[in-house]
Amino acid sequence: MLAPYACDPAKSRGRLHPEDESAFRSCFQRDRDRIIHSSAFRRLMHKTQVFVVHEGDSYRTRLTHSIEVAQVARTIAGALRLNAELTEAVALAHDLGHTPFGHTGEDALSERMAPYGGFDHNAQAIRIVTRLERHYAEFDGLNLTWEALEGIAKHNGPVTGELPYALAEYNAVHDLELHTHASAEAQVAAISDDIAYNNHDLHDGLRAGLFTEDELATLPIVGDCYAEVDRAYPGLDPKRRRHEALRRVFGVMVAEVIDLAKAALADSGAECAEDIRALGRPVVRFPDALAADIREFRTFLFHRMYRAPSVMKVRAEVTQVVRDLFPLYLGNPSLLPQKWREDVEAAKDETTLARIVADYIAGMTDRFAMAEHARLIGGAGQGER
Repeated sequence: MLAPYACDPAKSRGRLHPEDESAFRSCFQRDRDRIIHSSAFRRLMHKTQVFVVHEGDSYRTRLTHSIEVAQVARTIAGALRLNAELTEAVALAHDLGHTPFGHTGEDALSERMAPYGGFDHNAQAIRIVTRLERHYAEFDGLNLTWEALEGIAKHNGPVTGELPYALAEYNAVHDLELHTHASAEAQVAAISDDIAYNNHDLHDGLRAGLFTEDELATLPIVGDCYAEVDRAYPGLDPKRRRHEALRRVFGVMVAEVIDLAKAALADSGAECAEDIRALGRPVVRFPDALAADIREFRTFLFHRMYRAPSVMKVRAEVTQVVRDLFPLYLGNPSLLPQKWREDVEAAKDETTLARIVADYIAGMTDRFAMAEHARLIGGAGQGER
């Protein structure tokens, strides 16, 4: 049974392009399925989370990260009696707009796109699901429901001020009410992203040897979880000990978010999904004490992992890949594949052309970007698309 403040598929605001409903799946289930079957979702398998794909097969990629986020999100949504299919759709789509090489690639592309309206991966996700996926006979994009698009656009909160180019472009034809908070389902997807990456980055950092478990055990929550495992399983194999401790860290975060959200939802008096949007504050968030602990996690990870010398060396190399490819394609659009050149021919100005080039580069996988750089400019790189 869904809670009254959950998004009910029977009350969806529908799709930009009307379609007949499925006899077997709700509209939110179809959203989720379309995202899973999209080309952009498959490409996440070869896109960086923290470590560039060629650095090792065991580290998280954008795809495995998105799947982990969706798993956490379904758990929380179920506990709060929210719509799990919508929650999962937003969670699976939240990173579709990421460039090759993760945030490093995004920073480099944003720098190159500064004269042309900038680049933002959240806005790019909207561009992908509304325009760039071209598989259906009657429309571009995936034609997701309003609720799914709203969740992708503003799962991190209201989007105000100067809108990212790609988001402003779509919102002009399909108002996503960017000034309000999103549904509770989208809020769950957002906090599940934080829970997942804080936990798995600790695990990947240990695997990479960037810090030790003794150092990690000085962090709040983590130290208590290791101590609990040691009491229950003295002398446990190190890999099992690590897993048992970090899964408990996961559990602490999820349980505290659920407890606070239940209280916040009860206090809100919300009787429908629209009431959640109109509250003016999120109903799904970290408790203050847990938020402070997570800030310690992030500070630790920033210095010991994200800015580790070995990571920074690779960041510099892949930043140059994006910096080099953008002006090359912009000045020589004939280097783009034929299907992209058709859009180039219809471009009315340099800004439109730059956006097409950004779309192409943002869609690249790590290995394809490196291979193209090696083919067109020279340097290391291997792979195929």
